[in-house]
Amino acid sequence: MASLVAYEDSDSEAEPEPGVSFHAAGPRNAPPGGARPPGQDFASGILDVTKGGTQATKCGSCESATGRCLLLAPLGSSDPGSYPSQRLQWPSQEPEATYPTSGPSRPLWTTHAPASHVPLAAARLQRVKPSWDSPKSSFYTQSECEAIGSNINSFPRKRSEECVIPYTPKRLRQLQAPSSVEPQGPAAGPTPAPAPLSVAPTVSEFIKPYLDSQYKETKVPRRVRFHLQGHRGPVNNVQWCPVLSRSHMLLSASMDKTFKVWNAVDSGCCLQTYFLHSEAVRAARWSPCGQRILSGGFDFALHLTDLETGTQLFSGQSGFRITTLKFHPKDHSVFLCGGFSNEMKAWDIRTGKVVRGYKATVQQTLDILFLQEGSEFLSSTDASTRDSADRTIIAWDFRTSAKISNQIFHERYTCPSLALHPKEPVFLAQTNGNYLALFSAVWPYRMSRRRRYEGHKVEGYSVGCECSPGGDLLVTGSADGRVLMYSFRTASRACTLQGHTQACVGTTFHPVLPSVLATCSWGGDVKIWH
Repeated sequence: MASLVAYEDSDSEAEPEPGVSFHAAGPRNAPPGGARPPGQDFASGILDVTKGGTQATKCGSCESATGRCLLLAPLGSSDPGSYPSQRLQWPSQEPEATYPTSGPSRPLWTTHAPASHVPLAAARLQRVKPSWDSPKSSFYTQSECEAIGSNINSFPRKRSEECVIPYTPKRLRQLQAPSSVEPQGPAAGPTPAPAPLSVAPTVSEFIKPYLDSQYKETKVPRRVRFHLQGHRGPVNNVQWCPVLSRSHMLLSASMDKTFKVWNAVDSGCCLQTYFLHSEAVRAARWSPCGQRILSGGFDFALHLTDLETGTQLFSGQSGFRITTLKFHPKDHSVFLCGGFSNEMKAWDIRTGKVVRGYKATVQQTLDILFLQEGSEFLSSTDASTRDSADRTIIAWDFRTSAKISNQIFHERYTCPSLALHPKEPVFLAQTNGNYLALFSAVWPYRMSRRRRYEGHKVEGYSVGCECSPGGDLLVTGSADGRVLMYSFRTASRACTLQGHTQACVGTTFHPVLPSVLATCSWGGDVKIWH
């Protein structure tokens, strides 16, 4: 005859999880021989986790200031209406969660965790419906918290057979995870704009005597005046402010995702650091007005930053990693950018759009140099063949985007940098053949066979070169850290400085002071020579 015994949870549709689960009247899957876990009284439903301690059966007040009570809900039931009145109470300023209050009382497991342990679900309670369908859901009741309050400090501090580790359902973990992370320090928010630059209101005392006089012959520097250390990555290039009255400021761009402005004449201190890029800053240039800085990096981003207010006057996406930037010498609202792409782009700051494109069958643009007051410009690329360097240096018409010539340099070396002579119609090209080549700056851009500046090493670095403001000296870095100067007329070596421990990749003369030189290295330091 069929059994007519009615079980209390016979209306539950939830499948019990494999393993040992407990019923109000006793265990469903009891161990052989009727053995029960030590310290458990199934009549009262309370697990005594203290060995030999007094079992709490009466609800009191959980007044412990340091302990936290962790409780597992009854297993094998999916009816939230069959649970006693429950209220979560925690020793913190968190909101309370109230649960259904009907049905007979069910036995519950209780345990205790160390004070330093806070479950993920308890870190930030919200008024959400608990997952009653999960047989492992764990919650507190006020009665259980009160029952453990007196003996809370005597509970074991490690996991054992008598200690049940609380389980948080996956759905609750996903719900509570975003809010359980507390912000550290100041409130999280958008990155603030850089503070205004600390610009001295007066002209530097070192520069003032030279402003009204004509630039004289450049003198060879002999010693280091300032050693600027602030970048955490290689410094790609340095540039003095083009406005003579503000030329005490030096701009440096680094692979550490920042560019800095220094007072490199008076104090050698850093005036401002800009964190605008998420990748390496490969190029940064002063605007001709000396009040803005244009920067581009490997994050494809372009930023024009106002120096004194720190605001972004222009931002754009180039579509490729940027390696070089140059302002138009006449129209200062237009600039060219090139990088890891077969196209160079001309941007207009006033509209924030690309106004012209220049395409060639190359993979990368290394440097850009304007000629003829901006009507033409040169681009050095990575294109080379075994016997000749076809398209290594290309001359362009700026307005029509047409190629004027791509048969300028016929040797099998690429040219990482270009420099224009300040007084004569010639330009210099740094080559990976470890020499500086001299070219005519007018069509057909012939290369000089008589003058070649040798003695330094390039070895694949983007080593820069430059002419002195008077045009009598040429300066270049070297892959072995040296700084070399050559006489422009005779191509003989004028001076060698043991500048850096790593490759010296950037050199630039001061536009006013006749004996001041700035150099930067792959090691991340900048030196000011006097």
